[in-house]
Amino acid sequence: MVRKKFRRNELVFGALAVLLAILVLTFYLWHITENIRLGYAIGEAENQKENIRDDIKKLETKKAALSSLERVEKRAREELKLTDPRDDQIVYEDGGRNRIP
Repeated sequence: MVRKKFRRNELVFGALAVLLAILVLTFYLWHITENIRLGYAIGEAENQKENIRDDIKKLETKKAALSSLERVEKRAREELKLTDPRDDQIVYEDGGRNRIP
């Protein structure tokens, strides 16, 4: 059996073709794994966003409960010992609307 000898140009071309195929496959695999990694990162960010939205809703509810007028008045009367103003403590101001020049 006679074995065919390859010329140098054919060997170089074959080696470059194999190297190019390896580079393309490596890039393709990197691209796929990067897409998967980014998908997981996006999912985690969306979960964090939902958790933050839930926290905001809870805090807004707590704020509304803490700033209710009934609660503020109760604390003012009980803790700060404040009372309603007497009639002589109330000052009415015209604001300059009905003044005669």
